[in-house]
Amino acid sequence: MEQRLTTQQLNQIVGEVGRLANRQQAELDRSEVEKILQELSLPPELLDEAMVQVQRKEALAHQRKRNLGIEIASVTALVMLVAGTSLFFQNKATSIAKVIASQDRVTLVQDGGENLKSVSTGSELAYRVTLSDAPIGEKLNLTCNWLDPTDKIAHTNRYETKNITTPTWNTQCRYLIPVGATTGTWKVQILTGDKLLKQAPFDVN
Repeated sequence: MEQRLTTQQLNQIVGEVGRLANRQQAELDRSEVEKILQELSLPPELLDEAMVQVQRKEALAHQRKRNLGIEIASVTALVMLVAGTSLFFQNKATSIAKVIASQDRVTLVQDGGENLKSVSTGSELAYRVTLSDAPIGEKLNLTCNWLDPTDKIAHTNRYETKNITTPTWNTQCRYLIPVGATTGTWKVQILTGDKLLKQAPFDVN
């Protein structure tokens, strides 16, 4: 059965035949090349070596082009990674900057709902803080500093919160006031990074 062609297929076939004809005209067989070399007073016996060199240069040019493509892709990926990392840390810094401490209490470890203003040496205290605008889905690195009456840091708590699930988040840090601790007005601070969120004074007797 005779195969029938659509107009589109005919146009494609005509184009392909033309391309093959042009290619055939552009290609020379060995005898033609040797004849050209003789006309140019060049030794035809060097043809094989010359063809090897031409193929080698073409392969090298192709490899360089391929390597350039790989380098461009690598640089692009690196730029995107750096930009993405920078954006991540910028967003994280912005979310941390919004955090505030809305409430705080100094209590004994066994919380009785109190907010102690005065404690005895040997007491184990908890500093209970309620954070607002906490970054949901993240963890916060927090620091508590317990300062004696001379403003010298007697003890530091460094810890990471659990994964935050609500914008209002309760946290706490603890310290056992030594029996021989300096008496007077102490204070406890809570920070995230270098940002002071809250501090509370209390007397140690």
